[in-house]
Amino acid sequence: MVDYSMFRFFWLLCIGICSLSAASAADNSALKEIGRRVWVNECAGSTQGLVSWNAGEKFPSLGIGHFIWFPAGCREPFDESFPQFIAYAARRGAAIPAFFRGPAPWATRAAFLADHSGRADQMRRWLAAHVELQTQYLAERSRAALPRMMRASQRPDTVRAWYEALARTPQGLYCLIDYVNFKGEGTKTTERYRGQGWGLLQVLEEMRGTPAPGPAAAAEFSRAAASVMQRRVRNSPPERGEKKWLPGWLNRCRTYAPGK
Repeated sequence: MVDYSMFRFFWLLCIGICSLSAASAADNSALKEIGRRVWVNECAGSTQGLVSWNAGEKFPSLGIGHFIWFPAGCREPFDESFPQFIAYAARRGAAIPAFFRGPAPWATRAAFLADHSGRADQMRRWLAAHVELQTQYLAERSRAALPRMMRASQRPDTVRAWYEALARTPQGLYCLIDYVNFKGEGTKTTERYRGQGWGLLQVLEEMRGTPAPGPAAAAEFSRAAASVMQRRVRNSPPERGEKKWLPGWLNRCRTYAPGK
């Protein structure tokens, strides 16, 4: 039997996210604005921030979305997103520099900070020249996450309804695109503390009330995202010291509310 509800859903999703492509044909302002906001969130809008390595982490972060990139032998429970972006960029016909192939070229943060070869600046220049491509990747990543989130959820209809409501407005699209980059899909069982995740799936499941497009949906997303972040910190291993990151994470969640 054909599931016409799914056909309807994907049609509405195309209206929401793929409308950005229609805008792109004119002036691309909606997609550019989302990309600018993500860049500010992750890198303070700076070119220098396009290649960085945070203290306490075992990997560098690159691009407007701070896509993580593992050195050889690194094993972390997080989704390694930079190679995925590079594969996407190659499919879109971008010329990929050789230094973006394989694992991250620095084994440690100390080695990254001591590298004065100019390689990081070369990477920054390439990334700064491909901001639109990175934003398109983020939009595609959000859209592709939805079927996986529905399969992973015990309340797939609720997840779909909230996603659909958010995808109908520019602010809601920003919520969906930015958060899946910020904390992932929430579908990987390795991305859990005490059995509870912190990705987009968990935020959509945390949302309350009746899904409907408009400012109220974005406001509820902001509240739910903050709640999920606070729960992650409570569940996190003490040795990770995640409490120090919570104020910044909550500031990020506030940007999802209307007018922020």
